[in-house]
Amino acid sequence: MEFEYWWLLGFPLFFGLGWLAARIDIRHLLRESRALPRSYFKGLNFLLSEQPDKAIEAFIEVVKVDPATVDLHFALGNLFRRRGEFDRAIRMHQNLVERTDLGAEQRTNALFELGVDYMKAGILDRAEEMFARLGEGTHAAQARVSLLDIYQTEKDWPKAIAMARRIEAETGESRARDVAQFLCELAASEAANSRPEAARAHLEEALQVHRKCVRALVLLGDLERTAGQHERAIETWKRIETQSPPYLALVAQRLLEAHRDAGRLDEGLTLLADFLERYPSLDLLDAAFQYTLEAKGAGAAYRLVRDELRRNPTLLGLDRLIEAQIVGDAHPERRRDLELVKNLVHSHTRKLARFRCENCGFKARQFHWRCPGCGGWETYPPRRTEEFDLAP
Repeated sequence: MEFEYWWLLGFPLFFGLGWLAARIDIRHLLRESRALPRSYFKGLNFLLSEQPDKAIEAFIEVVKVDPATVDLHFALGNLFRRRGEFDRAIRMHQNLVERTDLGAEQRTNALFELGVDYMKAGILDRAEEMFARLGEGTHAAQARVSLLDIYQTEKDWPKAIAMARRIEAETGESRARDVAQFLCELAASEAANSRPEAARAHLEEALQVHRKCVRALVLLGDLERTAGQHERAIETWKRIETQSPPYLALVAQRLLEAHRDAGRLDEGLTLLADFLERYPSLDLLDAAFQYTLEAKGAGAAYRLVRDELRRNPTLLGLDRLIEAQIVGDAHPERRRDLELVKNLVHSHTRKLARFRCENCGFKARQFHWRCPGCGGWETYPPRRTEEFDLAP
Protein backbone atom coordinates (compact mmCIF):
# COMPACT_ATOMS: atom_id res chain seq x y z
CA MET A 1 0.00 0.00 0.00
CA GLU A 2 1.51 3.37 -1.06
CA PHE A 3 1.51 6.34 1.32
CA GLU A 4 -0.70 9.21 0.17
CA TYR A 5 1.23 12.45 0.81
CA TRP A 6 -1.83 14.60 0.54
CA TRP A 7 -2.95 13.22 3.94
CA LEU A 8 -0.23 15.37 5.50
CA LEU A 9 -2.24 18.43 4.57
CA GLY A 10 -5.06 17.24 6.88
CA PHE A 11 -3.03 17.43 10.13
CA PRO A 12 -2.74 21.26 10.22
CA LEU A 13 -6.45 21.49 9.41
CA PHE A 14 -7.46 19.16 12.27
CA PHE A 15 -5.14 20.99 14.68
CA GLY A 16 -6.62 24.34 13.73
CA LEU A 17 -10.19 23.13 14.24
CA GLY A 18 -9.32 21.70 17.66
CA TRP A 19 -7.65 24.96 18.73
CA LEU A 20 -10.70 26.95 17.59
CA ALA A 21 -13.11 24.68 19.53
CA ALA A 22 -11.00 24.99 22.69
CA ARG A 23 -10.99 28.77 22.42
CA ILE A 24 -14.76 28.85 22.05
CA ASP A 25 -15.22 26.62 25.16
CA ILE A 26 -12.79 28.69 27.21
CA ARG A 27 -14.53 31.93 26.27
CA HIS A 28 -17.90 30.42 27.15
CA LEU A 29 -16.58 29.28 30.53
CA LEU A 30 -15.07 32.69 31.24
CA ARG A 31 -18.34 34.43 30.38
CA GLU A 32 -20.24 32.12 32.76
CA SER A 33 -17.73 32.57 35.58
CA ARG A 34 -17.83 36.38 35.20
CA ALA A 35 -21.63 36.23 35.37
CA LEU A 36 -21.49 34.55 38.79
CA PRO A 37 -21.18 36.92 41.78
CA ARG A 38 -17.96 36.82 43.76
CA SER A 39 -19.95 35.78 46.85
CA TYR A 40 -20.71 32.45 45.14
CA PHE A 41 -17.01 31.55 45.02
CA LYS A 42 -16.49 32.84 48.54
CA GLY A 43 -19.27 30.52 49.71
CA LEU A 44 -17.73 27.55 47.95
CA ASN A 45 -14.37 28.35 49.51
CA PHE A 46 -15.90 28.53 52.98
CA LEU A 47 -17.64 25.18 52.43
CA LEU A 48 -14.38 23.57 51.36
CA SER A 49 -12.74 25.09 54.44
CA GLU A 50 -15.52 23.59 56.63
CA GLN A 51 -16.84 27.01 57.67
CA PRO A 52 -20.60 26.56 57.08
CA ASP A 53 -21.61 29.75 58.95
CA LYS A 54 -19.58 31.99 56.64
CA ALA A 55 -20.63 29.92 53.62
CA ILE A 56 -24.30 30.53 54.42
CA GLU A 57 -23.78 34.28 54.71
CA ALA A 58 -21.97 34.33 51.36
CA PHE A 59 -24.70 32.31 49.64
CA ILE A 60 -27.39 34.58 51.08
CA GLU A 61 -25.65 37.49 49.35
CA VAL A 62 -25.81 35.55 46.06
CA VAL A 63 -29.55 34.93 46.52
CA LYS A 64 -30.11 38.65 47.14
CA VAL A 65 -28.26 39.52 43.93
CA ASP A 66 -29.89 36.79 41.82
CA PRO A 67 -33.16 35.45 43.31
CA ALA A 68 -33.56 33.07 40.36
CA THR A 69 -30.84 30.71 41.65
CA VAL A 70 -33.11 27.76 42.43
CA ASP A 71 -30.35 25.24 43.14
CA LEU A 72 -28.74 27.63 45.60
CA HIS A 73 -32.07 27.99 47.40
CA PHE A 74 -32.16 24.21 47.82
CA ALA A 75 -28.56 24.14 49.05
CA LEU A 76 -29.20 26.91 51.57
CA GLY A 77 -32.36 25.24 52.86
CA ASN A 78 -30.48 21.99 53.44
CA LEU A 79 -27.63 23.82 55.17
CA PHE A 80 -30.09 25.56 57.50
CA ARG A 81 -31.75 22.23 58.31
CA ARG A 82 -28.45 20.53 59.07
CA ARG A 83 -27.60 23.37 61.47
CA GLY A 84 -30.95 22.94 63.25
CA GLU A 85 -32.30 26.30 61.98
CA PHE A 86 -35.56 24.76 60.89
CA ASP A 87 -37.50 28.03 60.67
CA ARG A 88 -35.02 29.43 58.12
CA ALA A 89 -35.01 26.14 56.19
CA ILE A 90 -38.81 26.18 56.10
CA ARG A 91 -38.87 29.76 54.78
CA MET A 92 -36.32 28.94 52.10
CA HIS A 93 -38.17 25.88 50.81
CA GLN A 94 -41.57 27.57 51.22
CA ASN A 95 -40.42 30.38 48.95
CA LEU A 96 -39.53 27.77 46.33
CA VAL A 97 -42.94 26.07 46.60
CA GLU A 98 -44.71 29.42 46.11
CA ARG A 99 -42.76 30.34 42.97
CA THR A 100 -44.73 30.14 39.73
CA ASP A 101 -41.73 29.68 37.47
CA LEU A 102 -40.64 26.29 38.87
CA GLY A 103 -40.85 23.15 36.75
CA ALA A 104 -42.83 20.12 37.95
CA GLU A 105 -39.77 18.22 39.15
CA GLN A 106 -38.34 21.21 41.03
CA ARG A 107 -41.70 21.84 42.71
CA THR A 108 -41.86 18.19 43.76
CA ASN A 109 -38.35 18.45 45.23
CA ALA A 110 -39.31 21.63 47.09
CA LEU A 111 -42.44 20.01 48.56
CA PHE A 112 -40.45 17.02 49.75
CA GLU A 113 -37.71 19.15 51.32
CA LEU A 114 -40.35 21.30 53.01
CA GLY A 115 -41.97 18.15 54.40
CA VAL A 116 -38.60 17.03 55.79
CA ASP A 117 -38.13 20.49 57.36
CA TYR A 118 -41.49 20.28 59.13
CA MET A 119 -40.80 16.72 60.26
CA LYS A 120 -37.40 17.61 61.72
CA ALA A 121 -38.96 20.61 63.44
CA GLY A 122 -41.64 18.38 65.00
CA ILE A 123 -44.51 20.07 63.15
CA LEU A 124 -45.97 16.73 62.16
CA ASP A 125 -49.38 17.88 60.90
CA ARG A 126 -47.75 20.18 58.32
CA ALA A 127 -45.21 17.49 57.42
CA GLU A 128 -48.06 15.02 56.86
CA GLU A 129 -49.79 17.56 54.63
CA MET A 130 -46.66 18.05 52.47
CA PHE A 131 -45.94 14.33 52.10
CA ALA A 132 -49.60 13.57 51.34
CA ARG A 133 -49.35 15.91 48.33
CA LEU A 134 -46.58 13.73 46.89
CA GLY A 135 -48.76 10.81 45.90
CA GLU A 136 -47.01 10.47 42.54
CA GLY A 137 -43.58 11.32 41.18
CA THR A 138 -39.96 10.78 42.06
CA HIS A 139 -40.42 11.33 45.81
CA ALA A 140 -43.65 9.36 46.22
CA ALA A 141 -41.99 6.28 47.76
CA GLN A 142 -39.89 8.37 50.18
CA ALA A 143 -42.95 10.42 51.11
CA ARG A 144 -44.90 7.28 52.03
CA VAL A 145 -42.06 6.02 54.23
CA SER A 146 -41.98 9.42 55.95
CA LEU A 147 -45.75 9.29 56.45
CA LEU A 148 -45.35 5.87 58.05
CA ASP A 149 -42.80 7.36 60.47
CA ILE A 150 -45.19 10.20 61.30
CA TYR A 151 -48.08 7.83 62.02
CA GLN A 152 -45.86 5.80 64.33
CA THR A 153 -44.70 8.91 66.16
CA GLU A 154 -48.32 10.03 66.57
CA LYS A 155 -49.33 6.47 67.56
CA ASP A 156 -52.00 6.52 64.86
CA TRP A 157 -51.82 2.75 64.43
CA PRO A 158 -54.74 2.27 61.98
CA LYS A 159 -53.13 4.74 59.56
CA ALA A 160 -49.73 3.14 60.14
CA ILE A 161 -51.14 -0.30 59.29
CA ALA A 162 -52.77 1.01 56.09
CA MET A 163 -49.59 2.79 54.99
CA ALA A 164 -47.33 -0.19 55.78
CA ARG A 165 -49.57 -2.46 53.71
CA ARG A 166 -49.57 0.05 50.84
CA ILE A 167 -45.76 0.24 50.88
CA GLU A 168 -45.57 -3.56 50.97
CA ALA A 169 -47.92 -3.85 47.98
CA GLU A 170 -45.99 -1.27 45.95
CA THR A 171 -42.43 -2.37 46.73
CA GLY A 172 -42.82 -6.09 47.45
CA GLU A 173 -40.86 -5.53 50.69
CA SER A 174 -42.39 -7.45 53.59
CA ARG A 175 -43.84 -5.27 56.34
CA ALA A 176 -45.46 -8.14 58.21
CA ARG A 177 -43.38 -7.68 61.36
CA ASP A 178 -44.21 -3.96 61.57
CA VAL A 179 -47.93 -4.52 60.92
CA ALA A 180 -48.01 -7.19 63.64
CA GLN A 181 -46.40 -4.76 66.09
CA PHE A 182 -48.94 -2.05 65.18
CA LEU A 183 -51.73 -4.54 65.89
CA CYS A 184 -50.11 -5.37 69.23
CA GLU A 185 -50.09 -1.66 70.06
CA LEU A 186 -53.81 -1.51 69.31
CA ALA A 187 -54.35 -4.61 71.45
CA ALA A 188 -52.43 -3.12 74.39
CA SER A 189 -54.57 0.02 74.16
CA GLU A 190 -57.80 -2.01 74.09
CA ALA A 191 -56.66 -4.11 77.07
CA ALA A 192 -55.79 -0.97 79.04
CA ASN A 193 -59.34 0.27 78.40
CA SER A 194 -60.87 -3.02 79.63
CA ARG A 195 -61.87 -4.29 76.19
CA PRO A 196 -60.31 -7.78 76.21
CA GLU A 197 -62.27 -9.16 73.25
CA ALA A 198 -61.20 -6.34 70.96
CA ALA A 199 -57.63 -6.82 72.18
CA ARG A 200 -57.80 -10.55 71.48
CA ALA A 201 -59.05 -9.92 67.94
CA HIS A 202 -56.07 -7.65 67.22
CA LEU A 203 -53.63 -10.20 68.64
CA GLU A 204 -55.06 -13.06 66.62
CA GLU A 205 -54.79 -10.91 63.50
CA ALA A 206 -51.19 -10.10 64.42
CA LEU A 207 -50.38 -13.83 64.55
CA GLN A 208 -52.04 -14.31 61.18
CA VAL A 209 -49.97 -11.51 59.67
CA HIS A 210 -46.74 -12.63 61.31
CA ARG A 211 -46.93 -16.08 62.87
CA LYS A 212 -43.66 -15.57 64.78
CA CYS A 213 -44.87 -12.46 66.58
CA VAL A 214 -43.74 -13.26 70.13
CA ARG A 215 -45.25 -10.11 71.53
CA ALA A 216 -48.73 -11.24 70.47
CA LEU A 217 -48.32 -14.45 72.51
CA VAL A 218 -47.04 -12.51 75.52
CA LEU A 219 -50.09 -10.24 75.43
CA LEU A 220 -52.50 -13.12 74.79
CA GLY A 221 -51.14 -14.86 77.88
CA ASP A 222 -51.63 -11.66 79.86
CA LEU A 223 -55.28 -11.54 78.74
CA GLU A 224 -55.83 -15.14 79.85
CA ARG A 225 -54.23 -14.55 83.24
CA THR A 226 -56.24 -11.37 83.81
CA ALA A 227 -59.37 -13.41 83.11
CA GLY A 228 -58.27 -15.98 85.71
CA GLN A 229 -57.45 -18.61 83.08
CA HIS A 230 -54.04 -19.56 84.51
CA GLU A 231 -53.71 -22.86 82.66
CA ARG A 232 -54.49 -21.25 79.31
CA ALA A 233 -52.05 -18.45 80.06
CA ILE A 234 -49.30 -21.00 80.81
CA GLU A 235 -49.96 -22.91 77.59
CA THR A 236 -49.95 -19.66 75.59
CA TRP A 237 -46.59 -18.55 76.99
CA LYS A 238 -45.09 -22.02 76.49
CA ARG A 239 -45.80 -21.64 72.75
CA ILE A 240 -43.01 -19.06 72.66
CA GLU A 241 -40.53 -21.95 72.78
CA THR A 242 -41.64 -23.04 69.30
CA GLN A 243 -41.37 -19.48 67.96
CA SER A 244 -38.19 -18.07 69.47
CA PRO A 245 -36.81 -19.75 72.65
CA PRO A 246 -34.64 -16.78 73.80
CA TYR A 247 -37.84 -14.78 74.39
CA LEU A 248 -38.87 -17.22 77.13
CA ALA A 249 -36.79 -15.01 79.42
CA LEU A 250 -39.41 -12.27 79.03
CA VAL A 251 -42.21 -14.47 80.42
CA ALA A 252 -40.20 -16.38 83.05
CA GLN A 253 -41.69 -14.48 85.98
CA ARG A 254 -45.17 -14.61 84.42
CA LEU A 255 -44.91 -18.38 84.07
CA LEU A 256 -43.90 -18.86 87.71
CA GLU A 257 -46.63 -16.54 88.98
CA ALA A 258 -49.27 -18.34 86.90
CA HIS A 259 -48.04 -21.72 88.20
CA ARG A 260 -48.11 -20.35 91.75
CA ASP A 261 -51.66 -19.02 91.32
CA ALA A 262 -52.68 -22.41 89.93
CA GLY A 263 -51.15 -24.13 92.98
CA ARG A 264 -48.34 -25.77 90.97
CA LEU A 265 -45.25 -23.71 91.84
CA ASP A 266 -42.97 -26.77 92.04
CA GLU A 267 -43.98 -27.74 88.51
CA GLY A 268 -43.26 -24.19 87.38
CA LEU A 269 -39.79 -24.25 88.93
CA THR A 270 -39.04 -27.57 87.24
CA LEU A 271 -40.20 -26.14 83.91
CA LEU A 272 -38.02 -23.06 84.34
CA ALA A 273 -35.00 -25.12 85.36
CA ASP A 274 -35.47 -27.15 82.17
CA PHE A 275 -35.67 -23.98 80.08
CA LEU A 276 -32.59 -22.61 81.84
CA GLU A 277 -30.56 -25.71 81.01
CA ARG A 278 -31.54 -25.62 77.32
CA TYR A 279 -31.71 -21.86 76.77
CA PRO A 280 -29.30 -20.15 79.20
CA SER A 281 -30.48 -16.68 80.16
CA LEU A 282 -29.77 -14.31 83.03
CA ASP A 283 -33.46 -13.36 83.29
CA LEU A 284 -34.49 -17.01 83.44
CA LEU A 285 -31.86 -17.57 86.12
CA ASP A 286 -33.00 -14.51 88.09
CA ALA A 287 -36.66 -15.59 88.10
CA ALA A 288 -35.81 -19.19 89.02
CA PHE A 289 -33.46 -17.98 91.76
CA GLN A 290 -35.97 -15.63 93.40
CA TYR A 291 -38.79 -18.16 93.49
CA THR A 292 -36.52 -21.03 94.55
CA LEU A 293 -35.20 -18.84 97.38
CA GLU A 294 -38.76 -18.11 98.55
CA ALA A 295 -40.14 -21.63 98.11
CA LYS A 296 -37.18 -23.89 98.96
CA GLY A 297 -34.71 -21.77 100.87
CA ALA A 298 -31.18 -20.46 100.48
CA GLY A 299 -29.57 -23.90 100.04
CA ALA A 300 -31.65 -24.86 97.02
CA ALA A 301 -31.21 -21.38 95.51
CA TYR A 302 -27.44 -21.60 96.02
CA ARG A 303 -27.23 -25.00 94.30
CA LEU A 304 -29.34 -23.74 91.38
CA VAL A 305 -27.08 -20.74 90.76
CA ARG A 306 -23.87 -22.72 91.38
CA ASP A 307 -24.81 -25.32 88.76
CA GLU A 308 -25.74 -22.62 86.25
CA LEU A 309 -22.47 -20.75 86.88
CA ARG A 310 -20.52 -23.88 86.10
CA ARG A 311 -22.29 -24.10 82.75
CA ASN A 312 -22.36 -20.37 81.97
CA PRO A 313 -20.07 -18.20 84.16
CA THR A 314 -21.31 -14.59 84.39
CA LEU A 315 -20.89 -11.73 86.86
CA LEU A 316 -24.65 -11.40 87.18
CA GLY A 317 -24.84 -15.07 88.11
CA LEU A 318 -22.05 -14.56 90.66
CA ASP A 319 -24.06 -11.70 92.16
CA ARG A 320 -26.97 -14.07 92.78
CA LEU A 321 -24.66 -16.77 94.16
CA ILE A 322 -23.25 -14.38 96.77
CA GLU A 323 -26.80 -13.28 97.66
CA ALA A 324 -27.77 -16.90 98.31
CA GLN A 325 -24.70 -17.34 100.50
CA ILE A 326 -25.54 -14.22 102.51
CA VAL A 327 -29.11 -15.41 103.13
CA GLY A 328 -27.94 -18.89 104.12
CA ASP A 329 -25.03 -17.86 106.36
CA ALA A 330 -25.90 -17.34 110.02
CA HIS A 331 -22.47 -16.04 111.04
CA PRO A 332 -22.65 -12.19 111.30
CA GLU A 333 -19.01 -11.50 110.46
CA ARG A 334 -19.01 -13.73 107.37
CA ARG A 335 -22.27 -12.11 106.25
CA ARG A 336 -20.64 -8.66 106.47
CA ASP A 337 -17.68 -9.87 104.41
CA LEU A 338 -19.98 -11.41 101.82
CA GLU A 339 -22.08 -8.21 101.64
CA LEU A 340 -18.89 -6.24 100.97
CA VAL A 341 -18.01 -8.56 98.09
CA LYS A 342 -21.58 -8.45 96.80
CA ASN A 343 -21.58 -4.63 96.76
CA LEU A 344 -18.36 -4.61 94.74
CA VAL A 345 -19.73 -7.13 92.24
CA HIS A 346 -23.09 -5.38 92.08
CA SER A 347 -21.45 -2.06 91.16
CA HIS A 348 -20.17 -3.77 88.00
CA THR A 349 -23.26 -5.83 87.23
CA ARG A 350 -25.50 -2.75 87.15
CA LYS A 351 -23.68 -1.66 83.98
CA LEU A 352 -24.09 -5.11 82.44
CA ALA A 353 -27.76 -5.70 83.27
CA ARG A 354 -29.00 -3.79 80.22
CA PHE A 355 -30.49 -4.57 76.85
CA ARG A 356 -28.79 -3.26 73.71
CA CYS A 357 -30.33 -2.45 70.34
CA GLU A 358 -28.73 -4.39 67.50
CA ASN A 359 -29.48 -1.57 65.09
CA CYS A 360 -28.14 1.56 66.83
CA GLY A 361 -26.54 0.25 70.04
CA PHE A 362 -28.94 2.15 72.35
CA LYS A 363 -28.85 0.59 75.84
CA ALA A 364 -31.80 0.38 78.20
CA ARG A 365 -32.44 -1.18 81.60
CA GLN A 366 -35.79 -2.58 80.47
CA PHE A 367 -36.73 -4.47 77.33
CA HIS A 368 -38.38 -2.46 74.54
CA TRP A 369 -40.26 -3.85 71.55
CA ARG A 370 -39.44 -0.58 69.77
CA CYS A 371 -36.03 1.02 70.26
CA PRO A 372 -36.28 4.49 71.85
CA GLY A 373 -33.11 5.44 69.97
CA CYS A 374 -33.66 4.49 66.34
CA GLY A 375 -37.36 3.56 66.35
CA GLY A 376 -36.73 0.05 65.00
CA TRP A 377 -39.12 -2.76 65.91
CA GLU A 378 -37.81 -5.95 67.55
CA THR A 379 -34.21 -4.73 67.42
CA TYR A 380 -33.55 -5.67 71.07
CA PRO A 381 -32.41 -9.27 71.61
CA PRO A 382 -33.97 -10.61 74.84
CA ARG A 383 -30.52 -10.87 76.44
CA ARG A 384 -28.58 -8.63 78.77
CA THR A 385 -25.43 -6.85 77.67
CA GLU A 386 -23.16 -9.33 79.43
CA GLU A 387 -24.76 -12.25 77.60
CA PHE A 388 -24.64 -10.30 74.36
CA ASP A 389 -20.91 -9.69 74.71
CA LEU A 390 -20.11 -13.25 75.73
CA ALA A 391 -22.21 -14.87 72.99
CA PRO A 392 -20.11 -16.65 70.30
